[in-house]
Amino acid sequence: MPSSGIIAVDAAAKGMKLERYASGGALLLRRATSAKLVSASSHLLFRATVLATLALVFLFTLHYPSLLSRSFHLSAGGDASGGGAGAGAHSHRSLLMSSYGGAAWDKEIRRSARPSRDGGISVLVTGAAGFVGAHCSLALKARGDGVVGLDNFNSYYDPSLKRARQALLASRGVTVLDADINDAPLLEKLFDVAAFTHVLHLAAQAGVRYAMEAPQTYVASNVAGLVTVFEVAAKHADPQPAVVWASSSSVYGLNTDAPFSEDHRTDRPASLYAATKKAGEAIAHTYNHIYGLSITGLRFFTVYGPWGRPDMAYFFFARSIVAGEPITLFRAADGSDARRDFTYIDDVVKGCLGALDTAGKSTGSSRSGKKTGPAPLRVYNLGNTSPVPVTRMVAILEKLLGKKANKRIVTMPSNGDVPFTHANVTHAAHDFGYRPTTSLDAGLRHFVDWFVEYYKLDVKIAKGARSAADKPAKKKKAAAAMSASS
Repeated sequence: MPSSGIIAVDAAAKGMKLERYASGGALLLRRATSAKLVSASSHLLFRATVLATLALVFLFTLHYPSLLSRSFHLSAGGDASGGGAGAGAHSHRSLLMSSYGGAAWDKEIRRSARPSRDGGISVLVTGAAGFVGAHCSLALKARGDGVVGLDNFNSYYDPSLKRARQALLASRGVTVLDADINDAPLLEKLFDVAAFTHVLHLAAQAGVRYAMEAPQTYVASNVAGLVTVFEVAAKHADPQPAVVWASSSSVYGLNTDAPFSEDHRTDRPASLYAATKKAGEAIAHTYNHIYGLSITGLRFFTVYGPWGRPDMAYFFFARSIVAGEPITLFRAADGSDARRDFTYIDDVVKGCLGALDTAGKSTGSSRSGKKTGPAPLRVYNLGNTSPVPVTRMVAILEKLLGKKANKRIVTMPSNGDVPFTHANVTHAAHDFGYRPTTSLDAGLRHFVDWFVEYYKLDVKIAKGARSAADKPAKKKKAAAAMSASS
């Protein structure tokens, strides 16, 4: 194109632009004004949103901690997702734990921890929504002691059962936090808020066979968790509390001397679970020796009863019998029946409270890091002293439920189970009057009463399975059953 043509086109273009600018000036001005108004409105909206968010955060911080002490009223057949071992459950717990502290939270912890009787003790109970933990918490509260509980509500077994226990504890005035024992800052905060005189440490990863599937969970809970509790009790609490914790009869392992005595060898565990409990006893010795912590270990022998653990044989046998499903019974390599020293929950609770009452004081100081002298270091068996063949336990359940079990008998695999357990409780009897009094027949009757009521089963408990003296005057509700059994 010639240069004159380019110039003409360029001039025309410039003229069009000028015309646009001239004719659109008013429009641009209107748009600019509108933009300013929108910008101002946006700033106002942003500020309002920020203020609203801050207000919500404040209200959440003020009120959400109190929700930790409230219970989730789940039915027996409710959603079991309330706790779990997956990433979602851990994220949920992290959110809960990020909210502890604040005036309302502190007030709730102090209220629950405050004894209502003269001379009462104040106890931090770990694993409080567990089987033994819930029963002990109820018993302590009933006699006028202060109790604060914590539990991580993991999904090793149906968390809805743990939530139901938590609900019952809340109805009795016991706060149970959704928390983990490895959360040291939370434990420290609890000791800052409440002057606990005792710790009843029952939180643990239970189960002998499951250890073959998830060994790390046992180390995290039974070893690392125990160390966290001891660390906070020894180095942060002022004054130091006395600690009573759950070891296990499993520490006797391959020991064949019977009945099992605290003086027998415990250096041959037959399962990883047993090994973590044995490690716990060695760790307890260390913290007692270095820091002057008063520590009592309790070796439980096959605890059973209402509100029990669904992974225990008596519990899942009852479920299988009702459902008409087969059950597996183990025999030892020599052909003898497996035998267990079944111990009813009421007897175990009395032993736990006896151990707390006679624990003696710690002698260390979290300020100086030194101890003034030796502190008590004890270990006790809590059993029934009368081993019973597992086949006998099944026969009692069959009679109570009015239905025969579909039994499958196999040789015991080498998965950590032992052929028998048998407790010698002489030391516990001498030191705090521990004397188990509940027979397996009576204990299983109490369990079946609760089991049928809790799961709303259409099962008529066999009349012939009761004595006239033992037959209750009327059915008890699930919550009342637990309260009575404590």
